[in-house]
Amino acid sequence: MRRCFSVFALLLAVACTTSAADAGQPKPPNIVFIFTDDLAYQALSAYKHPLKLLATPNIDRIAQQGIRFDRCIVPNSICGPSRATILTGKYSHANGFYNNTNNRFDGSQTTFPKLLQKAGYQTALIGKWHLVSEPTGFDHWQIYPGQGIYYNPPMIRNGQRIQETGYTTDIVTDRSLEWLKKRDKNKPFLLMCQHKAPHREWSPAIRHLGHDKDRKYPEPDTLFDDYSGRGIAEKTQDMTLEKTLNALDLKFRYPPGISEAEKIQWDAYYKPRNAAFQKANLSGKDLIRWKYNRYLHDYLGCIKAVDESVGKILDTLDAEGLKDNTIVVFSSDQGFYLGEHGWFDKRWFYEESLRTPFLVRWPGIVQPGRTDGHMVSVLDFAQTFLEAAGVPAPAEMQGRSLVPILKGHVPNDWRKSFYYHYYEYPGPHSVRKHYGVITDRYKLIRFYEPGVDYWELFDRETDPRELKNVAGEPQYASIRKELETELARLRQELKVPDPDPESSLIGPRKKK
Repeated sequence: MRRCFSVFALLLAVACTTSAADAGQPKPPNIVFIFTDDLAYQALSAYKHPLKLLATPNIDRIAQQGIRFDRCIVPNSICGPSRATILTGKYSHANGFYNNTNNRFDGSQTTFPKLLQKAGYQTALIGKWHLVSEPTGFDHWQIYPGQGIYYNPPMIRNGQRIQETGYTTDIVTDRSLEWLKKRDKNKPFLLMCQHKAPHREWSPAIRHLGHDKDRKYPEPDTLFDDYSGRGIAEKTQDMTLEKTLNALDLKFRYPPGISEAEKIQWDAYYKPRNAAFQKANLSGKDLIRWKYNRYLHDYLGCIKAVDESVGKILDTLDAEGLKDNTIVVFSSDQGFYLGEHGWFDKRWFYEESLRTPFLVRWPGIVQPGRTDGHMVSVLDFAQTFLEAAGVPAPAEMQGRSLVPILKGHVPNDWRKSFYYHYYEYPGPHSVRKHYGVITDRYKLIRFYEPGVDYWELFDRETDPRELKNVAGEPQYASIRKELETELARLRQELKVPDPDPESSLIGPRKKK
């Protein structure tokens, strides 16, 4: 009897000691990752763009209560490859997902959600996936098939097809919050809330159709860029407001999935405005201006719903008592053109598509209201999330954890250059394949296809709009040589294959 009591006492002591040790350990932070599609940093009021296109008070709350990164850049400015990079912490050539046309994400490879899941996190993904294969590493997921649609979207929930009713941004928000409230409250969590908006065709919620009161938007000073001073790639692309926008983009056709009831309100807004446009019979620059204003109305209208979504998520974290131990990240798969160079879309190594919004709130760690201009990337997200959670990152990951910068301590050896590579040609919008290197001031680009093989160099200090290629000018010869050397070093360090592997080439998917 005495022996049994002694054993019981010993077990009780061990349990108490373990509990005390556990109580003394900081809890791993929860992670809420709010991710948009094709979101231009210049559309967010947090970034204080001089054109002041839209007020985004809820997104701004993250910046005000956390940090705004002003130089977050992407390694491949296109949706699927950027998502694959975020999951794996690896460049396209290392994770195998190069383009949106013929690639399928290999879900068997290591991703940060898998590692968090293994470390005890519960994980959920709601919204846009766009990687062809089914998600792995998530306890719960609900995604669009393919790109998804704005109105009444079909979705796939844990492998089962379902039909949702409503506006897509609201649905993704509501399903994310439903999971958040029903989760196991004894475990840390990763919630990836991934919106379709503001992806093309930019169909706003019905409630936002009159959001701008027919505002005439200020124009970027490169709206009528003629691409002089640059090469054939810029001159043969197919992504201009003037020539590329179609009837669906411009709202002369109903968007997919819209209900009969929604069509009534849709027509009440668009029909009289479309009739006035047709009566005006515009041409030349006046026609481009009309398209620009229609595009911005619709694009920014989509962001209005995203901003409301962010407000709901932040308010729910407050109401659930989760704010103090939850990292909130807001970002996008890349930037986007809002008429700069006469364009919409992304893909280029130019600033508007290279640079993506990135805001982080982490109470107690990130000093509120900070801004940071260091060169960071979506490539760094995986290692950042892992270090924040206390989980070792695999050596194969190619980014760097941003936790030191979030804490206000920038490593002395932080990167001074970054490698970029775009592969999708021939393909949508006819942007030629190119790779390059960026530093704080310069950007060197090589277009490298047979018959279209040339270099561009931009001095962003003297030419911030990137209008003049100075690669052949004698006064930049030494700069170009230094950048070519750095580019070669990065390609070797990152083990970029040369030539491109077959899986990066555009063409029909191979049958299994």
